[in-house]
Parts: sequence; C-alpha cells; structure tokens
Amino acid sequence: MRCEHCNQNEATTYIKQNINGKVTEMHLCRDCAEKLGVLEPMHSNMGLGSMFEGSFFGNFLGAGLAAMNALTGVDRCDYCGSTFNDIINTGNVGCAHCYDRFADKLEPSIRKIHGATRHIGKNISYTEEKEPVNNAKAKEPAAEKPQSERERLQAELDKAVQEQRYEDAAVLRDQIKELKPEE
Repeated sequence: MRCEHCNQNEATTYIKQNINGKVTEMHLCRDCAEKLGVLEPMHSNMGLGSMFEGSFFGNFLGAGLAAMNALTGVDRCDYCGSTFNDIINTGNVGCAHCYDRFADKLEPSIRKIHGATRHIGKNISYTEEKEPVNNAKAKEPAAEKPQSERERLQAELDKAVQEQRYEDAAVLRDQIKELKPEE
C-alpha cells in the first residue's frame, strides 16, 4: 500500500484515531510519519509524551500533555500522561518518569511498604561456623530412626525437585510407584 500523504513510498505506519466518534485512518511511509510528527527520528529519545507533544497528533487533538497539565490543573507525567490518581487507582506507576514526577507523593508510601525508597537487594550473612549446604550428614540428627524405603525415596524426590533435577525426580517417582502401599 502506498503512503496516503506522498503517494510515492510504501506505507509502513498505520494510524487510527477516534475523536468524538469520528474514526480517521491513515497509512504513512516512515519519512512522512516523521515529517508529520507521528514518529520521531530513530536517533531521538522517544517517549510517549514527547512523541505527542507539539506533533501532528498533539495539534490535532488540541494540546500536548504539558499543555493539558497547564489547562486542567491536573498534575500529569509528561511522558505517559498518568496522574497520581491513576497510580492510586491502578496500583501501577505509568512509567519510570512517574517516580520523578510524583516523588514527593510516592516516597512516603514506598517507604511504608518497603522500608526504604531505594532497592538494597538481598542481604545474606555467612559465618565461618556454618557447614556447607551440600553436606547432607550435617543436616541429619545422629539419633534419628531409620526411614522406610518409601520415606527415603520421597525425601530424595523432594530434594531432586528442589534442586531442579527433574529427570532424577521422574526416576524416583517411578520407584515410589513400584513400591507396595504402606499400611
């Protein structure tokens, strides 16, 4: 299909708008889409807000996101258009820029939920007295009564699954099925 704007190049961008019930469809080539502001050049930092603001669509729809903030008085993210109420209602932050835009409102909640506002990661403390995890004899108490064959196989099966050794686990499962049922 040819570009509906220049009628020369192959159309690579399809645009469909629904404004007040009126649906408009356009097929544009990459060059025309960039010229009209529908697409930004490949080398630019493209965010949703920057794509619409001051562009063909921004003018077509009436105003960009930054202008909407000024007109409506509602504080919106300049990139994704989310409001703080959107974040509260959905429980999801619209984009990474929302954390900066709504930092003063988000930080108390983040601190309350996570205990900090920056991710620290998992803190595992090791001591010299601990024996290696793979030492199975260190885990078993010395005075434990002998296990039945079924219990021993089941323990091995659980360990194999935990260690993601699924082929070994399948063999152990089959061995457990072959045993006579315990009474």
